[in-house]
Amino acid sequence: MRQRAEQLAATLPPLLVAAERVASTVAQGVHGRRRIGQGETFWQFRQYTPGDRPETIDWRQSAKSDRVFVRETEWEAAQSVWIWRDLSPSMDWRSSDAIPTKRERADLMTLALAALLMRGGEHVALLGLGARPATGRSVLSRLAVNVERGDGPGGDLPPVLPLARHGHVVMIGDLLAPLEDIDAAVRGYAEAGIRGYLLQILDPAEEALPYDGRVRFEGTEGEEPWLLTRVESVRGDYVARLAAQRAGLRAIARAAGWTFSSHRGDQPPQAALLALYVALSATLKR
Repeated sequence: MRQRAEQLAATLPPLLVAAERVASTVAQGVHGRRRIGQGETFWQFRQYTPGDRPETIDWRQSAKSDRVFVRETEWEAAQSVWIWRDLSPSMDWRSSDAIPTKRERADLMTLALAALLMRGGEHVALLGLGARPATGRSVLSRLAVNVERGDGPGGDLPPVLPLARHGHVVMIGDLLAPLEDIDAAVRGYAEAGIRGYLLQILDPAEEALPYDGRVRFEGTEGEEPWLLTRVESVRGDYVARLAAQRAGLRAIARAAGWTFSSHRGDQPPQAALLALYVALSATLKR
């Protein structure tokens, strides 16, 4: 146990430091948000709707017309965000030693996003570990340990778990599972009032299939090997199939009111993290 602990301690700081460096770069261009909620600073009046608490009614403003208004204040309570990253064996693949595996990039994005969200006061947890979302330096360090150890549900899609309504879920993986399975997972959360984000991480070779001639492909999850005598003969069909998968992911996200984006492992992570954070910020305001 001591040896494992020392090994973990030796490898963890670079991952956490790298994640915080990415988060810091993105945070420099992100401004603070004002949001509606339980703060003390007045935000706006809006018309009363069924379900509003009676104590929020502003009788003075309501007396000026024949409508009832509630008084909204600036939001100060934290939102809950659950992050899931794909732990299936296919995520451990890379086409070159010069780039990270999909798993390594997903781990980095998970921790960087958690660090960025916590800077904004949001509460974060890894989906499927049973821990409640929380914030703070100690929470981020604990998340880093969980990520480094590979803690979390297996499989290429997350389980649909009961979460607090109006929470947020971020799914990070290669998202190459059948579209109907991905749709079922997304709808399971969306129908429960959960907003979300799909981030697809792929190796550059998975996007372009840049091989020629006779190539033997080995499966990463128990699939039978596949020998192609002329890989270039199937490249067009392969690229079209990948484009169809992405179009399906966009459609699934759009139907659920979620957001989808893709990222390649040989590209800097900052741009993908910024897009993810901006999209989350838009829904966290609501």
